[in-house]
Amino acid sequence: MAVAEIITIGTELLLGEIQDTNSRFIARVLRDIGVDLYRLSTVGDNVHRITNTMREAIMRADVVISTGGLGPTVDDPTRQAVADVFNVPLVYHPELWDQILERFERYNRAPTDNNKRQAYLPANAIAITNEVGTAPAFAYELGTKTIISLPGVPREMEYLMNNFVRDYLKKRYDLHEEIILPWVIHTISKGESSIDELIGELETLSNPTVGLLAHPGQTDVRVTAKASSATEAEAMMAPVLATIREKLGPYIYGENETTLEQAVGQRLAELNVKTAIIESGTHGEIRARLGNHIPELISGETFEVNLSNETMKSLMYECQDQKQSDMVLGVRLTSDGDRQEVLEALLYKGEFVEKRRFYGGPPGDGQVWAVNSAMDLIRRTLQNNPR
Repeated sequence: MAVAEIITIGTELLLGEIQDTNSRFIARVLRDIGVDLYRLSTVGDNVHRITNTMREAIMRADVVISTGGLGPTVDDPTRQAVADVFNVPLVYHPELWDQILERFERYNRAPTDNNKRQAYLPANAIAITNEVGTAPAFAYELGTKTIISLPGVPREMEYLMNNFVRDYLKKRYDLHEEIILPWVIHTISKGESSIDELIGELETLSNPTVGLLAHPGQTDVRVTAKASSATEAEAMMAPVLATIREKLGPYIYGENETTLEQAVGQRLAELNVKTAIIESGTHGEIRARLGNHIPELISGETFEVNLSNETMKSLMYECQDQKQSDMVLGVRLTSDGDRQEVLEALLYKGEFVEKRRFYGGPPGDGQVWAVNSAMDLIRRTLQNNPR
């Protein structure tokens, strides 16, 4: 089984000027062909740092895939870094220069002198034709080790991953179509440590593996199986998924791509529950998220000022009467230093319930937590008391 690492190259990444989307795409391609990804690294446009990062990575992994640093300017040092890793010179390839000239002509542009740098590759490197850009990519093999250097432009990187790298790795490492299949179960209103208490024994499995990922008010349970086919992987995961569903049932709102607002909106639509939402401190996010899925059933008002308990309750009853709503949700989020408080109230089928909850996590996550908690109140109410 091949092991890989990804290195993204570019000072702009370290400065936060652009977001790295390349690693996610590459990781999914590697996952789909059964290559284990052990590490992601980001390094600036410095030839010595890139060289050192690559040397360390190639000692640990069979395959190192880099993106970026293949342009024509002085601060595009990836070619030189790979040459330094293997202690070889850069060699000019006239056929690559012809390809670059052809690309510029196709785009009705004129190359500059420095574009010729892109026609140099480390000696003995395998050139990879880039049909959608001007920067040639390349692979360098030494024994069972491989460094593959791809452009940083996402469109070019994706094209080369799909049209060269995928099949190249399958053939070079005799991968036999093994895949890594993930499955995610989404839970809410149950903390990561509490989830761990319930399914901790599953987290010791080796194949499939089980891991937890915490979000504000939510915890994802990820199950991953490695097998020769999707059917085999699904069969391996089935008993594990069944156990998780049994132990966490009331806290599960969806699986894989299902979002909380989709799950809540679907249930409201199934029961045809017209819902009004009164929000204070959450900037109308609950109404916006649910309204994207079931606009015909969602109404309400947003207030930027803090409402008193009495005012919110009065508005909720008024909203139910005027808008002829079946359900009214009231939410008020306030901050007191590092602690945030959410008041959740629900008026449904003649019953009024309210509760206070406190959030002591990062202040920036308080609104996400409050919105998720409030939507889960709707979910649990409909789960326990459908129409």
